[in-house]
Amino acid sequence: MMKKISVAEATLNGNERKYVLDCLDSTWISSSGKYITEFEAAFAKYCDVKHAISTNNGTTALHLALVGLDLKPGDEVIVPTVTYIATANAVRYCGATPVLVDCVPGTLNICPDSVEKAITSKTKGIIPVHLYGHPANVPAINHIAAKHGLWVLEDAAEAHGAEINGIKVGALSDCATFSFFGNKIITTGEGGMITTNNDQLAERMKLYRSQGMDPNRRYWFPVVGYNYRMTNIQAAIGLAQFENIEEAIAKRDQIKARYKENLARLSSDILFADETPGYRSVCWMFNIFLSKGFAYERDRVRDALETAGIETRPVFHPMHTLPPYKEERTFKVADEWCQRGINLPTHLMLTEQQIDFVCKTLVEATRDI
Repeated sequence: MMKKISVAEATLNGNERKYVLDCLDSTWISSSGKYITEFEAAFAKYCDVKHAISTNNGTTALHLALVGLDLKPGDEVIVPTVTYIATANAVRYCGATPVLVDCVPGTLNICPDSVEKAITSKTKGIIPVHLYGHPANVPAINHIAAKHGLWVLEDAAEAHGAEINGIKVGALSDCATFSFFGNKIITTGEGGMITTNNDQLAERMKLYRSQGMDPNRRYWFPVVGYNYRMTNIQAAIGLAQFENIEEAIAKRDQIKARYKENLARLSSDILFADETPGYRSVCWMFNIFLSKGFAYERDRVRDALETAGIETRPVFHPMHTLPPYKEERTFKVADEWCQRGINLPTHLMLTEQQIDFVCKTLVEATRDI
């Protein structure tokens, strides 16, 4: 019997064990240690930014960035309706209001035209999300933000290494956040990172990350802070993962190419996510969209793949359909495209034979739609 093909798996075939054992031998296992410093420095250099600030997960990275940006109760932040819920939740943690906007077809990234229409006197910033590894149109978002005096925070949780015109995500706006959850391109188990070129913002985020303790006066707390620090063990895993990031991205590109070649040859009823010229997508998840049908048909296809031993995920449910952020108004693109989207298995342990089997099973499952 074939082993179930999972939608995501972590690959730990570098120096992870060596570095973690070094932490154990040294007893530096908590929120201080050389691996934190080295991981932050390597990540900052990779993104070509001045500061990389590690956190204990991607959601706390988002919250810490918003605290650093001085988001307050009553403020508004523009957020795409198609994203993982943490993007909006972090805004709520600050007592502010996430204002949801529609996406563009093909990539499901935030729609700049919808952003401009949603700006009010209460708007403080915009959070473009680099969905599934394809960069959002940050140049257009930055232009809108500059015109209205707003900050821009990239949610790059799913897009380590992605680029726009040779500039890496994480260096495109005021600041950016990354996630290192177990299914991400590189992982620390749980973990996050914030990148910025703003010295003052970086110092403010470091202050709030460590319970608000004054860095120059031990155990003196001028603000109410948070314990959002990454551990040395997490950073040890992250540094080992980071050493192989380009190989990981290249392997995902190969997976994407084989999926597209197979599916384009076998079916005209399956659509692929768009890729914008000049943008480097990193294929965190390979998505397909059914050319017709809605959620019922998508779920039938997913059930058929599950029966064959293939795990899939639906494209994120738009947040305006979820109870905490429920809205009755229509989001034309999100409402249509998200009902037809499926994440296929995308991880470095996939074999060509498994990809071929997924494609064959998927095509058979879509024939009666």
